[in-house]
Amino acid sequence: MKKIAILCSGGDVSGMNPALKHFVEYSIQKGLTPYFIYKGFEGLIDNKIKEASYCDVAGIINKGGTKIGSSRSQRFMQQEYRKQAKANLEKHGITMLVVLGGDGSFRGMEVFYKEHGVAFCGIPSTIDNDIAGTSYCLGVDTALNIIRNALDAIRDTASSFSRAFVIETMGRECGYLALVSALTSGAELCLIPEVPYDLKSYEKNFKEQMKNGRNYFIAIVSEGIAQESKEIAAWFEKSVGMEARVTVLGHIQRGGNPTVYDRLMAYKFVSHAIDGLLQDKDDAVICFNDGGFSYKSINKVAFEKYELDYELLNYLKDMQNV
Repeated sequence: MKKIAILCSGGDVSGMNPALKHFVEYSIQKGLTPYFIYKGFEGLIDNKIKEASYCDVAGIINKGGTKIGSSRSQRFMQQEYRKQAKANLEKHGITMLVVLGGDGSFRGMEVFYKEHGVAFCGIPSTIDNDIAGTSYCLGVDTALNIIRNALDAIRDTASSFSRAFVIETMGRECGYLALVSALTSGAELCLIPEVPYDLKSYEKNFKEQMKNGRNYFIAIVSEGIAQESKEIAAWFEKSVGMEARVTVLGHIQRGGNPTVYDRLMAYKFVSHAIDGLLQDKDDAVICFNDGGFSYKSINKVAFEKYELDYELLNYLKDMQNV
């Protein structure tokens, strides 16, 4: 029987555990022996590799994070440790890998494939949704719903105390989480790295809204913008004339009960990954666009810059009249 392993690399996302569950079940269904690699590439180097069975994935589909752990590995960037990783796979007879991670993980696997010929298929897994070539990454829907719940709760106290709230989302240099959250929560302000802004351009409009009865503001900012959230809150108080507070959502966005959509996407991503490996698509990433899945090369995914959807950017301009 052919042997196949799965590992998680980089930041964890809700959806990884459903992916692990289906990986085990679908591998066995396809006549493969499934293995777990614990702690990502670090575990691959340290031989933390074990055969997986149904009992290993029982009761995990509703859990956030990843049962097998994840990591960021500096050692895997060095050839000597990649040789060790290859030797560990050979000890177990593993010839195929499924990798849940981001573009950095895929770049590492591309080097590994070229050096040692280990077939692999990548599944985009990051709440930042910043991987080129795919419109959706595993974990994004759960993160958006966690942000939505937080924003709905913050709106209650904002309206009660007549305050402006500056809510900071994750996303690194990608404003996807902030933008979609702003559009779907009715926020009055959204600042993201992709769109230049000048706070002064909002002052007149916001003051006019206050004259007409507005008693609170919701501002959503991506962590990747130039100004800190505290500076924007200070701007609300000094220039707009409303007391302001800052809420940094932080890592709560990466955890939590996976949504139905992320569970379904985990199922589909894993099915396509395993099917692709069995069809000799041994150096690819599964991408989701326009309702369908496709296999793309690493060059089309990990080495190209992700760009926000043009339609979403236009919605932002309409929302803020900029």
